[in-house]
Amino acid sequence: MISTNLQMLRKINKYTQEEVAEKINVSRQAVAKWENGDSLPDIDNCIALAKLYDVTLDNLVNDGEESVAPIIPPKGKHVFGTVTVGERGQIVIPKKARDIFQFNPGDSLMILGDEVLGGIAILKTELFLRNIEPLMDAIHCPAKNEGEVKNE
Repeated sequence: MISTNLQMLRKINKYTQEEVAEKINVSRQAVAKWENGDSLPDIDNCIALAKLYDVTLDNLVNDGEESVAPIIPPKGKHVFGTVTVGERGQIVIPKKARDIFQFNPGDSLMILGDEVLGGIAILKTELFLRNIEPLMDAIHCPAKNEGEVKNE
């Protein structure tokens, strides 16, 4: 519900109701009513709130997944929910994630891990290779200037 989202976003961003009101040019009472569910912000105020909190309008106004505390990610970031690891380690990537990142049957995916943070990331192998190519070139090919320095 939008009231819960507004309360949570304000607290995450460490704003008071007064500060939110000042930033979007409304009264503190209006912010309090929105957070209490007594009234709803109009579309212009929803847009201002989404910009203030750097979230999409959709995430601002819609309920999160069926969870105790909804997670509202910043624009361009996503929380797709949870998956269960099968007996042989397989997971099913949620449809929304497959659609957004254009993962199709037969695609080769790179799995990256971070032991410190305890997480993994998945991306298309071609994207990974394209991004790491300049680093690999630098490692395997001597710099052009290196040869010039040695000849002098």
